[in-house]
Amino acid sequence: MSLRAIKTAVAVLTATAVAVLPAGPAQADRIRDDQWHLRYLRVAEAHKISQGEGVTVAVIDTGVDPHPDLRNNLLQGTDVIAGGRGNGQGDTDSHGTGMAGIIAAHGHGNSGALGIAPQAKILPIRDETSSQAGNADNIAQGINYAVSHGARVINISSSSGPSPSLDKAVTAAVRADVLIVAGAGNKPRDFGVTFPAFLPGVLAVSATDRNSNLSNVSVTGRKIAIAAPGTDIYTTRPNGAYRAGTGTSDSAAIVSGAAALVRSKYPNLSAQEVVHRLTATAVDKGAPGRDEEYGYGILDLVAALTADVPPLATGTPSADPSPAESDPVAAPPRQPSNGSGDTLLLVAGLLLVVALAIGLLVVLSHRRRRAAGAGRVTGSAGSGGGPAAGGTDG
Repeated sequence: MSLRAIKTAVAVLTATAVAVLPAGPAQADRIRDDQWHLRYLRVAEAHKISQGEGVTVAVIDTGVDPHPDLRNNLLQGTDVIAGGRGNGQGDTDSHGTGMAGIIAAHGHGNSGALGIAPQAKILPIRDETSSQAGNADNIAQGINYAVSHGARVINISSSSGPSPSLDKAVTAAVRADVLIVAGAGNKPRDFGVTFPAFLPGVLAVSATDRNSNLSNVSVTGRKIAIAAPGTDIYTTRPNGAYRAGTGTSDSAAIVSGAAALVRSKYPNLSAQEVVHRLTATAVDKGAPGRDEEYGYGILDLVAALTADVPPLATGTPSADPSPAESDPVAAPPRQPSNGSGDTLLLVAGLLLVVALAIGLLVVLSHRRRRAAGAGRVTGSAGSGGGPAAGGTDG
């Protein structure tokens, strides 16, 4: 094998590490224990509040196999690949089936894979036969199909290049109040946030590991809005099997499931308000506030469903510092204030006023001393000058 071929193989494995697990009752019984992200996100507690009922999540990917843990939630979709005439329920790659399982797998009893939103419906849209390269025009066509077929959340766990059709499709989805969630991209294949995650209106997600640190495969960038677990995420695979994967694909699917829970719990919230709720309740990580690794922080599923989050003010300007300056999903989160920030501002203001007053007094005092000194010099000259002090008669 050539050196170039070896490097390519290593890059692919590093970008989306996947462990294939065989089908069978023993594996199905073990898979729930292996889904560490469920305990990390307190999914059991979240499911007492919402399970995604009434929400359709479109999965634009390699198709979705009718896995036993997904079958009850899987809708008839479409193929948008060249020559495709299917209903989206076919997956020779396994990537799309895995993402659908992370989002909405219902398992069977206490066994099998469990998704973030097990009562949500999955609309499968097959845009590629391989997860390694997305086609921008196919993704655009998939977005348009999802919007026209009732999806309220669209998961795109793949990347592509920019295209006018993709930009137009995303804009139309935003106007239709449909939330698009996309993985930011994986190293070493990607060097920064990729399309469509980079586009205005798309919620860009980075990946974290079991220790709440940024995954070593996750790209970074100013467009990152939120982070979620993306390391060793166990999920479904075609033919009743399971797999573990690592990458921003998995973290994006988790956030899509979270968005489905929020849209089910708060059906009157706009897509922008849903994002606001997700980002405002995220656990801040890294540099204070928004940063290029974790965005506004790591997803807190229970807080997103229960916290008292003030609504966005009308006309709130974008806080997205990327070249796309009008990103409606990147408005700054406004968490309820505990008053400490206001107190600090007040104290700082008072100190500034006091400092200015002291400075003014010092200046005035200095000027008075100079004026008094000048008066004494003028008086001495007049008294000793006789004629100069008295003047002349003419």
